[in-house]
Amino acid sequence: MSFPLYIAKRYLHSKSSNNAINIITIIAIIGVILGAASLFIVLSGFAGLKDFTLQFSSVVDPDLKAETAFGKSIELSDEKKAQLDTIQGIATYSKIVEERVIISSNNKNTIATIKGVDKNFEHIIAVDSILDNGNWFNQKTREIVVGWGLSSSLSLGLLDYTKPLTIYVPKPGKGQITSTKNAYNSVKVNNVGVFYINEDLNDNYIFAPIDMVQRLLSYEPNQITALEFKLKENADIEATKQTISSILGDAFILKNREQLNDALYKMLNTEYLAVYLIFTLVLIIAFFNIVGSLIMMMLDKKHSLNTLYNIGATVRDIRRIFFYQGSLMSIIGGLIGLTISVIVVILQQRYALLMITPSLPYPVAIKIENFFIAFFTISVLGVLASKIASARITESLIKTY
Repeated sequence: MSFPLYIAKRYLHSKSSNNAINIITIIAIIGVILGAASLFIVLSGFAGLKDFTLQFSSVVDPDLKAETAFGKSIELSDEKKAQLDTIQGIATYSKIVEERVIISSNNKNTIATIKGVDKNFEHIIAVDSILDNGNWFNQKTREIVVGWGLSSSLSLGLLDYTKPLTIYVPKPGKGQITSTKNAYNSVKVNNVGVFYINEDLNDNYIFAPIDMVQRLLSYEPNQITALEFKLKENADIEATKQTISSILGDAFILKNREQLNDALYKMLNTEYLAVYLIFTLVLIIAFFNIVGSLIMMMLDKKHSLNTLYNIGATVRDIRRIFFYQGSLMSIIGGLIGLTISVIVVILQQRYALLMITPSLPYPVAIKIENFFIAFFTISVLGVLASKIASARITESLIKTY
């Protein structure tokens, strides 16, 4: 053990003859402990909120989605389908036809997005988990499943044949429209289920059999707007993605789950950074107490420092004593604070100490990266604070005793 570190440890455990300095030191350490605990608890709370938010999007988002690069739709040839079937990493995939439509019921009209899916879609997402009422539709029928918001705004019931429900979409083509009757394709449908996912999807989406939607849009049987893939558990996502891209070519843009929710991920990451910077600022203020505490100790121990200097210790050695002392105070205080915060987060996870609603506890998540981020931040700030304070040691200060 080096001489400065040994003396620093002695100073760390010993009390000053001046009680005010002892109180200042205790306050400084408590500030570090509370700052470290607050930083980790807030990061854990934000991680929990992030997971809670993303679970609603991940319910209906596939592992990979291929969207058309040009135009609204494209034909998927039998050759490409056969090639996709041979990819080892794919568990299944579903053909998708998606378009904006007008849905009308009892003189109530609204614009929605209809999503035509084939039978494989039920293996990509757990449709039972999103259904709030009713059942999922059968293929080769005119049944649909609507969002909870749409059902409410249009006053839709389940299997209600007394209320005609019609979906309209503009006919493709060019030229002047001479008749509103000939301007739209339409289909009468029957609502058999209501899903509940999130506000955006609930208010805007309709699920329907793909063949019905293709007929409504005047599409060919192989004409689609997207492909959604479910990968096997141990599949190499990047390798599988490259294989799919090589088969589909430039006609499709392949996106993973994060890219499908690009705006949401950017917003969450920006909020995470903002929260981290705010609480780092709080920690910086707390570390000013460490600087003040070390300077007070220097002044209190001028006699001891003068003795050390006279027996051969250099100014650099004495600076290192207080540098080590401040660093140890910061790191030990940080570890205590992080330990307390981990206990608090675990208690919240198990016993729901803080509730958002009577039935919903505040979500928290322990992430190892958050622990290291908090510890690294505390360590860096502690080292900087100790460096600033120890720089106050000069030969003239030591000899003034």
